[in-house]
Amino acid sequence: MQASLEAWDVYVVRVAGRLVGSVRARLDDREWDIGRLMVAPDLRGRGLGRALLDHIMAVAPPQATSYRLFTGKQSEANLRRYKRAGFSVREVLDGRSGPVVLWRPRR
Repeated sequence: MQASLEAWDVYVVRVAGRLVGSVRARLDDREWDIGRLMVAPDLRGRGLGRALLDHIMAVAPPQATSYRLFTGKQSEANLRRYKRAGFSVREVLDGRSGPVVLWRPRR
């Protein structure tokens, strides 16, 4: 856990002490690698996930020229959401969940 917190920039949202959302990112060469975007199930659909995604992209260091994230190939709602946010599919990796690599240039 400590190593992960040292390697990633982590942001969380709490409501009355309850953890309701989080996201993390780190610079990998010139790509801002976004991971673990999560929203509590009972709060989905209210814009919190999009706000977290917008925030993590906004805090990317100046040397980041693009954003990258992963989701499962069966995660149709996530794929739609990320495409609406300007991401495109870069590749689908091997594996049962077939992780999908999504990419977006920094504007």
